[in-house]
Amino acid sequence: MSMFDLSGRVAVITGGNGGIGLGYARGLAAAGCAVSIWGRNEAKNAAALESITKAGGKAEARVCDVSNPASVKEAMAQVIAKYGRVDGCFANAGIGGGGRKPFIERTEEQWRDMFATNLDGVFHVFQAAARHMTERAAKGDKFGRLVATSSMASLFGTAQNEHYAATKSAINALIRALGVEQARYGITANAILPGWIKSEMTAGAMANDKFVGNVMPRIPMRRFGDPEDFSGIAVYLMSKASSYHTADLFVIDGGYSAF
Repeated sequence: MSMFDLSGRVAVITGGNGGIGLGYARGLAAAGCAVSIWGRNEAKNAAALESITKAGGKAEARVCDVSNPASVKEAMAQVIAKYGRVDGCFANAGIGGGGRKPFIERTEEQWRDMFATNLDGVFHVFQAAARHMTERAAKGDKFGRLVATSSMASLFGTAQNEHYAATKSAINALIRALGVEQARYGITANAILPGWIKSEMTAGAMANDKFVGNVMPRIPMRRFGDPEDFSGIAVYLMSKASSYHTADLFVIDGGYSAF
C-alpha cells in the first residue's frame, strides 16, 4: 500500500510520550515515518522512545513546554536541523483541568493555565511548523500535515469544565481556518475528537465504578478507547491518501456521540 508508506517523512508529536500521542507516534513509526516526541517529562519521553525504537521505528525525544514560545521554536529548529524537514505536526499536548468545579468558582489562574497549554500551545507549535512548511512549498516542495487533538467536549455542554471545552472548541475553529488558508501550500489541517480513551488523564474516572456504569452503556462498542485506536488515523492523515482531505473534525468515540 504505497500511498500509506511514510518512509522519508518526519513528524513532530507534542505530548507524544503517552496516551493518544504515543498511539499516534507508534502508528507513524510503524509506517516508516521518523517521529520526534515532545513532552515535559524526560523520563516518560525516554520510555516512549524506547518502546518505539525497540519495535524498529525511527524516533527521537525532546523536552519541550508548548506553552513557552521560546521552547517550541528551539525544539522545532533542532528537529529541522537534524532531519532537514518536518512534514507533519501533531499538536496533542494538553491538560485536563484538575477536576470539575462550578463555573462561578473557576479562578482566573486556572482559566489562563488551561489556555496557555491547550490553545496557546497549539498556536505556537502550528505556527512554527507552518512557517517551515510554507517556506518549503515556495521552493516547490508542497506537503504538510497539521493535526490537532481536540475533544468531544467541544461539541457537548461540558458542565463544570468550561475552560477545557472552550480551548477545544477554539481548536476546531482554528483547524477549519488553517485548512482554508494553508491549502494553497499543499498543507492539510484536521482535528481528532476523542471520546473516552484510556490514559493518565482519564485513569481516575475509569477507576470509578459509578462513572463506568453510567458511561459504558452509552458506548455502542462497549469499551473505552485505547491509544492504539489512534495509530491508523494518524497514518492516514500523514499519508498521500489524505491529500484532498482538510478542515475536518474526526470523531473517534466508539459511537458514543451517535447513540
